[in-house]
Amino acid sequence: MSTIVRPALVLFAALTVICGVVYPFATAGIGQLAFNDEANGSIVERGGKPVGSLLIGQSFTSPKYFWGRPSSTAPMANNGAGSGGSNQGPTNPALVDAVKSRIAALQAADPGNRKPIPVDLVTASGSGLDPEISLAGALYQAPRVARVRAMPLAQVENAIAKVQKTAYIGFFWRSARERAGTQPGARCNGKVSWRRCAAWRRSA
Repeated sequence: MSTIVRPALVLFAALTVICGVVYPFATAGIGQLAFNDEANGSIVERGGKPVGSLLIGQSFTSPKYFWGRPSSTAPMANNGAGSGGSNQGPTNPALVDAVKSRIAALQAADPGNRKPIPVDLVTASGSGLDPEISLAGALYQAPRVARVRAMPLAQVENAIAKVQKTAYIGFFWRSARERAGTQPGARCNGKVSWRRCAAWRRSA
């Protein structure tokens, strides 16, 4: 019996130490040393206080900001503690009504824009926390942002190009990244975007 129990206990103890102590501490240590910002949640601070995360979207409603993807998290939009989608299918009347209301809001904010509305601006992501919009979504909103801010459209489009995320491995989608605090005057209590856009800060 001892020839069976003893090796089993030794193996159990060794795996416990390796998997339960060494591995977690090693990965946490490497993360803190090599990827400190990412390992701590990519927190955005204002005045030394945390106000958001680069990984979680926020909901802007002012026409001078780029609007992000809708969020279906509860009890509030972009709830980092309750990631999830609406689980509503394309034939669900509630989803149809929600999309119609989002389309109406976009059209009301920019009545002269007759371009097709990119789907990511009217549908929520699976996580409900998506901090990115597509390039098409950013360009669709560019005329509105330029008009409200009294900026040349070319300047706004140039700012979008500067923060555009390139295709991953050459074929995954491209997106205009939304990151906390980089839209002009963003307070980080609405949808956030864009990693570090000096052009926006200069134009605020």
